Amino acid sequence: MFMSARAQAEATVGFQRLTYDVPGGGQVEAGIWYPSEGVEKPEPISLNVQDVVPDGAIEGSGLPLIVISHGTGGSYAGHYDTAIALAKAGFVAAALTHPGDNFRDDSRALFIYERPRQVSQLLDFVLERWTGRASLSKERIGAFGFSSGGFTVLALVGGRYDLAMSPAHCKAYPGEWPCQHIANRPVPAGMTVPPLNGDDADARIKAAVIAAPALGYAFGKAGLAGVHEPIQLWRAADDRILPQPFYAQAVYDALPSAPQYIVVPHAGHDDFLAPCSAELARRVPEICASEPGFDRTAFHRQFNAAIVEFFEANLR
Repeated sequence: MFMSARAQAEATVGFQRLTYDVPGGGQVEAGIWYPSEGVEKPEPISLNVQDVVPDGAIEGSGLPLIVISHGTGGSYAGHYDTAIALAKAGFVAAALTHPGDNFRDDSRALFIYERPRQVSQLLDFVLERWTGRASLSKERIGAFGFSSGGFTVLALVGGRYDLAMSPAHCKAYPGEWPCQHIANRPVPAGMTVPPLNGDDADARIKAAVIAAPALGYAFGKAGLAGVHEPIQLWRAADDRILPQPFYAQAVYDALPSAPQYIVVPHAGHDDFLAPCSAELARRVPEICASEPGFDRTAFHRQFNAAIVEFFEANLR
């Protein structure tokens, strides 16, 4: 039986890191967090540390499931603290490392339209082949996405994007980080860009949390007209990677029903990532530095609580 966040406040969190096969060959890395029992212990996750029960037994039945899509150059580990908060509240959280768009391999980073299918394949695996699948509810499924993951989740809930808008946007705003990202790498041979895509929707996803969505301007009112699931939308007020008003604000303005919209004062783009350990901050300072006076750890306590509350309300 699914239990509320309050009832699960003292729940321990089990964790599995695994790989799974996908159609066409290849394996995908994933992490899964879930209610468990036993003694949590510190475990490395990328360059951070999490307190979990490694491979602990799953507890409960009819558990709602949240799939997580990271941003460009990230990994399944980028939102581990949010996944833990969800697991403590009685959810199962599953995150993948997007093939070809992660910190080890960015060879397919421009193929952003491949991402929604990859998340649907993660859902297929968790619901049909994961060892804990019998404890899941197939009717209560949500998604969380950050940056390129936000684009991914918008597509999964029915957003139709027009990637042909990007060249004109980047001609007008060549200094934006995404435009420089595109300009600094050649378009791969054989790459085909769908000008308008409506084939990515996954009807299994009933609610979505979207933080700082990439390519927000590429949807528009017509592209988002078919999005009817509850949405919680986040914007960092000082986002210099995806600046106003073309990304989160463009999505807010175009959605047919107003989402729950939260603008975080003084936050930067990467403040939606989990707080950094000292080692991660030393090695990758560009994703760990916040504006003076902004406390990412304190913000994430509020951020994670709001996400849990949203999914509890919308995946009843």
